[in-house]
Amino acid sequence: MSSHDSTEIPGLRPPVSGSDHSTTGRRRLLRPASPWFGFAARRLAGLVAIFVALLVVSFLIVQLIPGDPAAGIAGANADLADIARVRHELRLDQPVWERFVDYVGDVFSGHLGTSFMYRQPVETIIFNRLPFTATIALVGIVIVLLVSVPLGMLVGVLTRGGRHKWLDTTFGVVTGFLDAVPGYIMASFLVVMFAVGIGVVPLYPPAYTPRFATQSFVLPIASIVIGPICTVSRVVRRETAVVLDHDYMRTAHGWRLPAHKRYVRWALPNLLTTTLTLSGLILTGMIGGAIIIESVFALPGLGSGIIKAILDRDYPVIQGMVIVIGMIAAIVNLLVDVLLGLIDQRTLGGSHVSA
Repeated sequence: MSSHDSTEIPGLRPPVSGSDHSTTGRRRLLRPASPWFGFAARRLAGLVAIFVALLVVSFLIVQLIPGDPAAGIAGANADLADIARVRHELRLDQPVWERFVDYVGDVFSGHLGTSFMYRQPVETIIFNRLPFTATIALVGIVIVLLVSVPLGMLVGVLTRGGRHKWLDTTFGVVTGFLDAVPGYIMASFLVVMFAVGIGVVPLYPPAYTPRFATQSFVLPIASIVIGPICTVSRVVRRETAVVLDHDYMRTAHGWRLPAHKRYVRWALPNLLTTTLTLSGLILTGMIGGAIIIESVFALPGLGSGIIKAILDRDYPVIQGMVIVIGMIAAIVNLLVDVLLGLIDQRTLGGSHVSA
């Protein structure tokens, strides 16, 4: 939400009188250190805390999964001796604290362990699956921003002051309905519409096929962006209505400044703070939502990989993917905060704001 409540237009400063030059010089000498230093220190400490929490949670959570992975790996015809041998090979017969120490040591040495099922390094499995999840999430958030911000601003401008009531009502009903549809329901609907085909739309692969690699991402991305587009556009529409009521926007309108300058140069930056903050949270949710979407469309990403690892009780793969997905979410939120800081340094949380 904007903080400009005066008639001063952002970016257009009033002239400074001659007597203020000496005061300005003294203020420059007393200017405190950049708020970026404090911001960097706090966020670095936060990343370290998140990594430690993920390390502990990822280890403890696999202990709660019912069943013995050694029994599954040994096979249906294995006897107790075979199961005990597999448990020893997987180091599952060691005390929990010893396994935790080994696990922490492996992670800090850059090794996430070896998969019980595939006998491959976990890093290799994650490296092969990460591009699919990253493509869905990153392309999806770009589409969300490119569609929702202009759409929300357009509806906000057109419905300003109670005009076009029908448009405001239709926009609210349609976006509210689509936003309420769960991702897996939307994915199933799109498969019926576009993959099975009703004769008037092009057919897309219902599941990932290397031959149609690019086309295979169309439906998964579409199913994961529709809800966030509705959420963000509703917020942008509301924020647009608030920003347009500010005095500096009325002043710009009174000066008969071109519409594109008023909306793009002065209104849009004041919308970005809320929009980007919400987008960071949505992107984090999209990474989690990709788990279901990848399963629906049989995409070999991290989401489908972690589900298969849970079913197989493949502890190292589960632990490695939890750490990677968690750190990706934390880094995404950090990048959003950096971007917000570049737009408005007051969001850095420092006690001073640079002039």
